[in-house]
Amino acid sequence: MQAIVKAFTWAVLATALLGILIVLGSRNLKHLDAALIGYMFASLFAVFGLTYRYSMWLQRPPTAMYWRRGWRVFFRRGALGSNLALWLRRIVQGFALNLFIWRRGRSRWAAHWLIMWGCIVAAAITFPLVFGWIHFETLPGNFEWYRAYLFGWPTFAFPIDSAIGFFIFHGLVWAAFLVIAGVMLAMRRRMREHGAAAVQEFGEDILPLILLFAISVTGLMLTASYTWMKGYAFDFLAILHAITVIFTLLYLPFGKFFHIFQRPAQLGVAFYKDAGAAGDQALCRRCGVAFASRMQVEDLIVVERELGYRYELSDSQVQHYQWICPRCRRSALAVAQGSLWASCGGGAGD
Repeated sequence: MQAIVKAFTWAVLATALLGILIVLGSRNLKHLDAALIGYMFASLFAVFGLTYRYSMWLQRPPTAMYWRRGWRVFFRRGALGSNLALWLRRIVQGFALNLFIWRRGRSRWAAHWLIMWGCIVAAAITFPLVFGWIHFETLPGNFEWYRAYLFGWPTFAFPIDSAIGFFIFHGLVWAAFLVIAGVMLAMRRRMREHGAAAVQEFGEDILPLILLFAISVTGLMLTASYTWMKGYAFDFLAILHAITVIFTLLYLPFGKFFHIFQRPAQLGVAFYKDAGAAGDQALCRRCGVAFASRMQVEDLIVVERELGYRYELSDSQVQHYQWICPRCRRSALAVAQGSLWASCGGGAGD
């Protein structure tokens, strides 16, 4: 119950903070687009749900242990500078380039990379517009120029028909093309590779791709409507696009998209492993061979006790099952099974 209250409190605070930023950034809601109000409320719900689930996830004993240890290792004395450099390198390699997926397959990497950057570009454009943090106004007496406003403050101006205007006002189009290409590659893999098809689930693997595809296609249809079709069916397409986007925002805390927000926390795991590899190693108390970091074994024992699992042994030398290496565990299991088989008369007929 305490964990639920804590998670609910964090969710309320995060949602309230976003609400305050929306009010301030839009100059008391002055620059909010009425057509985007539905997106705004869906975004607030998504923030509440994501914060609540994230807080609950961080309170799980294994996650909490990694979280605490990761921060301690990162900010340990004398290592902050090198950790910052390593953090930047891992951000570029792991997030910007997705090299950890490249090693699993090039087509898989291309699908993930295209979807990720398409969504990042779309989010960077959509949310500031929805929250009223960015808006555009024509220059007084010159309707051929626009000026961009950030949090109500004037910034640069540009001609409507210029290259910069073309790229700014079609940013969501480029994002949609990236996402559609990535979705097509991901669907091709799921239909052609038997290993992926055998373990996939509709709600976790297929539905997210359908939602991303629907958002991208309906967004492109809106552009086609007002660019080449003189606004034909624009109202219907706007409602259809809003439905797909709002449903996806509401789906964020509950489906596979939640791993997007979990992924950055895994950087702490990498620093934890680095610290463990550089520190004292755990020696098997049966054979004396090093098999893991001492810090990891000690933390694992603590987490198991928090979860209600106790594997203490009567052997005063071993003390705990986690101090035995995997090889000795397999050997002990084989010996135990052999002894049980013999006690049941398994060899009586030989």
